[in-house]
Amino acid sequence: MFLFDIYTCFVNINKLDKGCLIFNTERENGYVVAVVDNTNKGVEAQYWMDDFLHVVQRKDEYYNTQNILSLCKNFVTKELPQQFEASKADQADFLNKSVKFFKENKTFEMEDFANEVIAQPNIIESFKRYKSDYQTERDLEISDSFTISETAVKKQARVFKSVLKLDKNFHIYIHGNRELIEQGVDESGRKFYKIYYQEEH
Repeated sequence: MFLFDIYTCFVNINKLDKGCLIFNTERENGYVVAVVDNTNKGVEAQYWMDDFLHVVQRKDEYYNTQNILSLCKNFVTKELPQQFEASKADQADFLNKSVKFFKENKTFEMEDFANEVIAQPNIIESFKRYKSDYQTERDLEISDSFTISETAVKKQARVFKSVLKLDKNFHIYIHGNRELIEQGVDESGRKFYKIYYQEEH
């Protein structure tokens, strides 16, 4: 049974600069808190969270989902092109497959994800090594098996941009089948993409 002192007040959280709401639950684990910081990024935000409040992110399904998606994005955009000479179209394909996996499944299993999304054994090994290094560098512990958080998927999916930016002339948004786009170079050395489609909308 919990006792609360209730004060009626209304706060528009969209206009809140900083806030910390402490819930009187899970006392043995240090309580649950909700934190807002709309004014600071970088060092100032780190001071507010780490030095002033001394809070750490809860290691739940949201934590795992958010971090594995961030790991996937970093691997695809930074490691994949260096190690395997993956084109931007290949990277977009991996990002699309990753988001699709998280949207269509209720649980994450590392082996299932690796086989379904990555598929190629040499890239799977590279991904697993990258995951280990990523966790060490950022002092994280990402489980290989967890329930997927829909909220984290929705939030992270917004930053998974599958866009090819070609000079200042064109943007190509890739949402589906990688087989329908070809890359090449013509006789005069100009680069091109060839796109196949069924219908024009």
